[in-house]
Amino acid sequence: MLLTVYGATIVTLMMLFYAFESRSHWFTMAFAVACLGSAAYGFLAGTWPFGVVESIWSLVALHKWRELRAR
Repeated sequence: MLLTVYGATIVTLMMLFYAFESRSHWFTMAFAVACLGSAAYGFLAGTWPFGVVESIWSLVALHKWRELRAR
């Protein structure tokens, strides 16, 4: 039950941070961190492919954050 609540919360945060990315590069960073939280959920839930994909998505978001911050 607790893991399900965690997963629903972190995915909701991912959606919100993604929606607000155009407002500040810090929302892109928050999205990257939320992706790591989602990856942790995937590994804890035993769905390692989801965890791997979310980990990669976090790296993509971090790269985007670096580019946005440099501008």
